[in-house]
Amino acid sequence: MGKIHAQFLTDEHGKKTAVVIPVEDYEELLEDINDLAVIAERREEQTVSFDTLKKRLKADGLL
Repeated sequence: MGKIHAQFLTDEHGKKTAVVIPVEDYEELLEDINDLAVIAERREEQTVSFDTLKKRLKADGLL
């Protein structure tokens, strides 16, 4: 993700109260949050070697 182009809404004292970002940036942020949640949920799972992964993908017809 590149730089987010944000605009801020302020109150009468100049304090930032909200942020406005393009929809595309918002959607990318949601995807990132989802990816991080999946990683957190799976952090205790056993890992597999790259070779094992390739064999599984080939067996499933995905490679």
